[in-house]
Amino acid sequence: MTSPLPSRPATAVLLAAGLGTRMKSSRPKAMQRLAGRPMLAHLIANAADVFDRLVVVIGPEMEDVAELAAPYPVVVQHERLGTAHAALQAEAYFGEGDVAVLYADNPLISAETLNRLLEERRSPDVGLALLAMRPKEPGRYGRVVAQDGNVDRIVEWADATSEERAIDLCNAGVLCADADTFRTWLKAVKNENAKGEYYLTDVVDLAVADGVRVRAVEAAEDELRGINSRVELAEAEAALQNRLRTKAMENGVTLVAPETVFLCADTELEPDVLVEPHVVFGPGVTVRSGAEIRAFSHLEGCEVQANALIGPYARLRPGADIGVGAHIGNFVEVKNTTVGDGAKANHLTYLGDADIGARTNVGAGTITCNYDGFFKHRTLIGDNVFVGSNAILVAPVSIGTNAMIAAGSTITKDVPENALAFGRSRQVSKPELGRHFKETLKARKENG
Repeated sequence: MTSPLPSRPATAVLLAAGLGTRMKSSRPKAMQRLAGRPMLAHLIANAADVFDRLVVVIGPEMEDVAELAAPYPVVVQHERLGTAHAALQAEAYFGEGDVAVLYADNPLISAETLNRLLEERRSPDVGLALLAMRPKEPGRYGRVVAQDGNVDRIVEWADATSEERAIDLCNAGVLCADADTFRTWLKAVKNENAKGEYYLTDVVDLAVADGVRVRAVEAAEDELRGINSRVELAEAEAALQNRLRTKAMENGVTLVAPETVFLCADTELEPDVLVEPHVVFGPGVTVRSGAEIRAFSHLEGCEVQANALIGPYARLRPGADIGVGAHIGNFVEVKNTTVGDGAKANHLTYLGDADIGARTNVGAGTITCNYDGFFKHRTLIGDNVFVGSNAILVAPVSIGTNAMIAAGSTITKDVPENALAFGRSRQVSKPELGRHFKETLKARKENG
């Protein structure tokens, strides 16, 4: 953890009970993915760097959200009666110190911004702090009305005058206050509105009415944007991808065409990695220093060691571990396979459930037949093996060190080290039959 700030404990209440209605999805909103990770997971990761305690508010029958939230406690909002009502469900977990209420559909708030929110709340005479932004298109966001830096009120767009709609400081919805005071305000919120819901933003009016000083902490729109639709999800994805690309380049990674490379939140690229255009990184990828990922490759759940060469048009699936200086070339797919240091599979090959030794060369068109219709089996290939083109290796099978496999062979039995294995039919040539066959076909075509 980078904090929390000294002297007072702090609790974050994460509201994640929302449905995916506007996204037209059966999946809860909190489980929609950004950079390969559910939105709630992004928020948990950043909040855990700042707050002592986290508690997640979910809706009924959201077992997948509860599982994602573990080991943090969850409480269920059985009736969706508004954001203030949702926050109040977590009252038993407020404890002492400060409480902040965050939103799963507002997942890109950085730890730095959350720290600034706590710092402002703990400033002298500040009873309530909130997050605000100045979006390029304020649209229908609620406006933050402030004087001399102090917030007077939040006006919803529908209720705002033309002068208030001209204000460019907009509410992001996140609030932070002393636990006991926050509890009192939440219980005082009324549902006297068109929807009959208890709105968290009404806490601001209650604080001002109590003579409490309310302050706004500004952050970038890319951090504070809410995500309620597929369009907004795509906009947030673009913003997050730009953030991830920038971080990678600042850490010494070369992205030849950054806008065409897509990263996951957990992608690890070491300095001096080179990534060519149109590469996609799925979850769980680590690439070590000096490796090159060539264009149009797709990687997920794999590790690429130093100075390896991947692609173009390669696919690394979960469990692939590519050794130091190894080559995985165009249209090669690797799954659950260890490829030894300096080994090569340069084209048109499938390596699944296999161990490939160091400096082994796998020829074009080779297939490890790992599935018999019921079970998966492994192929074991030793060091310095030469596998000829278009070989079929039927697992379970083992090929010893320094062995050679003749091109076009189907190998069904173990091959000892230093052996040369053939597994193909004898070639038969029929004199003149080729010419006769062509002439017969030509005559048939001419005669209709």
